[in-house]
Amino acid sequence: MARHILLCSWTGYVSVFLFLSAIMNSVSAVTHYSVPEEMDEGSVVANLATDLGLDVKSLSKRKMRVDVVGNKKYLDIKKDTGELFILERIDREFLCPLKTTSYCVLKLDATIENPIRMFNIEVEILDINDNAPHFRRGTMHLDISESSPIGERFSLNNAADPDVGTNSVKNYHLSSSEHFSIEIQTGRDGTKFADLILKKALDREQQAVHNLILTAVDGGVPTRTGTASIIVRVLDVNDNAPSFDKDKYVVDVMENSPIGSLVIKLNATDLDEGSNSDVVYSYSLYTSERTQNMFNLNPENGEIRVKEMINYEDLKFYEMEVIASDKGSNSLSGQCKLTIQVTDMNDNHPEISIKSFQSPVKENTPTDTVIAVISVSDKDSGDNGVVDLHIPHHMPFKLRESSDNYYQLVVSQPLDREKVPEYDITFTVTDRGSPPLSDNETMTLELLDVNDNVPQFPQSFYTIRVMENNAPGALLSSLTAFDPDLHENQYLVYFILEKEIANTSMSMLFSINPENGNLYALKTFDYEIEKEFLFHIEARDSGSPPLSSNVTVHIIIVDQNDNAPVIVSPWRAHGSVVEEKIPRSTDKGSLVAKVIALDTDSVHNSRITYQFLQVTDATLFSLDQYNGEIRTMRMFSYRDPRHQRLVVVAKDNGDPALSATVTIKLSTVETAVKAYSDMTEVPLEYDIFSDLNLYLVIGLGSVSFLLLITILVTIVLKCQKPKPSKAAPPSRNSVISERNSTVADSTLVSNDAYWYSLFLAETRKGKLVVRQPVPKGSRYIVSSIPRGTGLTETSDSAASTLQASTTSSSSST
Repeated sequence: MARHILLCSWTGYVSVFLFLSAIMNSVSAVTHYSVPEEMDEGSVVANLATDLGLDVKSLSKRKMRVDVVGNKKYLDIKKDTGELFILERIDREFLCPLKTTSYCVLKLDATIENPIRMFNIEVEILDINDNAPHFRRGTMHLDISESSPIGERFSLNNAADPDVGTNSVKNYHLSSSEHFSIEIQTGRDGTKFADLILKKALDREQQAVHNLILTAVDGGVPTRTGTASIIVRVLDVNDNAPSFDKDKYVVDVMENSPIGSLVIKLNATDLDEGSNSDVVYSYSLYTSERTQNMFNLNPENGEIRVKEMINYEDLKFYEMEVIASDKGSNSLSGQCKLTIQVTDMNDNHPEISIKSFQSPVKENTPTDTVIAVISVSDKDSGDNGVVDLHIPHHMPFKLRESSDNYYQLVVSQPLDREKVPEYDITFTVTDRGSPPLSDNETMTLELLDVNDNVPQFPQSFYTIRVMENNAPGALLSSLTAFDPDLHENQYLVYFILEKEIANTSMSMLFSINPENGNLYALKTFDYEIEKEFLFHIEARDSGSPPLSSNVTVHIIIVDQNDNAPVIVSPWRAHGSVVEEKIPRSTDKGSLVAKVIALDTDSVHNSRITYQFLQVTDATLFSLDQYNGEIRTMRMFSYRDPRHQRLVVVAKDNGDPALSATVTIKLSTVETAVKAYSDMTEVPLEYDIFSDLNLYLVIGLGSVSFLLLITILVTIVLKCQKPKPSKAAPPSRNSVISERNSTVADSTLVSNDAYWYSLFLAETRKGKLVVRQPVPKGSRYIVSSIPRGTGLTETSDSAASTLQASTTSSSSST
């Protein structure tokens, strides 16, 4: 097996050798072609079969092919035509990147079989101007000191162009600049480059950066260019001193500004840069120490801030000088002046000073009288120092400006201590600042009393009701007056103005406490005698001169039920029984008798009602409870007793009620006796007078005559007396009749039902009564009944006479 393998290997080597020998023998001379780069794919370079003398028809059989030596296969042959064509676009700069030579050749081997032949083909790739010049860096930065001399040269980066020959860079152009130009240089390999030349001195403060455009141009047709930016940064030299915006600053600062608040930020600029432009601020020697203590200067940023509290009233402005220095090796400096004006702030309250104040003053002080003098002030300035003084409205005072910031307080309206005893006057001073500040001071003005008010009673008329039978010394009322004045002008003394009534002084009837106005009764009053009193009480103060006023007092005596009814009809002797005779044939409803009782009390207590206390036959007689009439309820029968006993009680309306009784004994007779008639007027019927009755009639006539003479004399005396004063009330005094009269006066009797005129006369056989109606509303007189006429015990009460109109009677009730 090993021998077989060795034999095969040797046979192979021999075959290769023979093949290589055949190839070597079949290579002919080199064929050269030239084509430009960037030809389109499929472009024909040459007809290789024709150039090599080959039969076109046998090319496919003989398997002709083209191989590129050491490169990509950019070219190929068409077997049917023998043409060499571009298989892939050829880029000369990619194929031959080195520019050591402008010759770029693409070598090919063309092979054909049967017999094998090999041809060497060279295709030269010609350059076309398909690349523009370009700089390795699109931007070039140059730092040039502003102190560089004119003509100084600065190297620039050259532009590269992949093309060769005339298509490479041939020239450079610089954009327009008054400070720079270029100069073209050629290297040993023919490369073109440019140098930047300074043709005018630089000034960084005028132009710190110069922007230039460098353009590279090749020699192709058409030409192609490439550009690069040149940024020239001018390096600074400390050739500029710091400077302020202004040589002099004026700034306002508010007083009382908080410590640390910014006043101003100074800004000094240095056209240089770097340390040459770093500025440091400081006060110059011309700045006062007080100013430096008041304001703090920051050396780094130039801020001036408040260091201590500023007061406008201490100093109104500050001046300082500030120096700004740079940090260059040769430091330069600038300076400015600063004036700080303090703006007044409304921080001082106005002040009030009371120069004089008069208190107390009399309440009758005339208007326009000066009470006080006030001065006002304010330490601020401008409107902050302008002040106005005010007092509350609705006060009887006003302010009058007398001079600069001086005011007078004067009375503008009449004063009245009784209305306002004192005034708290608040003086308010306000400045005109924004916001305004104010201050106030309150003074109390007291008013002294003047006796300018008369005593005043709560009422102008007092009506006091006093129950009769009062105890002497009893308090009737307290008549207290009021005087709004003070002290002795307020102390009141009370008097009863003297006045006589029926020869009796008021001071004998009443008494008043001079200190408190308590009114007392000095006697016991009897309504049946005295019904009212009218007098005046005066209240007088203790001022100088004293003032007084008076009030009318009306004392009304109120009736008590202290008088029992008195039976005046039918008349009877004391303790006797009234006997009456009536015909037995008297009709039903006939008036048998009439009981009349009188009560000297007032209307309420004198209202009398009648009723049977005892009656023999209640079915025979009726009694009218209001007028006392006894009438028959039926006719007498033979069964009725001959004698009828009637006990009638007359009771008043008082509390407790008082009463009187009368006993009437009725006897029936067969003969016709004239009974009481209901006629309006009944003539007197006279029986045969007995001797005793004759004497009674004579006595009664004599007494009546004497009474008439007495009345006439009394009337004459009354007419001669002086008229009573107007202030005195109309007299209601009783007129007391003679108690010893044996014959009663003509009498008008009042009750709720009827008014009657009674005439009583004693005949030999007894009493006769004539009844006459009297119109209601007539004035009436009640006269007492004689003691000796046989009245009951109740008739012994004090007799009185009432004389008044019906309306008067109603009002006293």
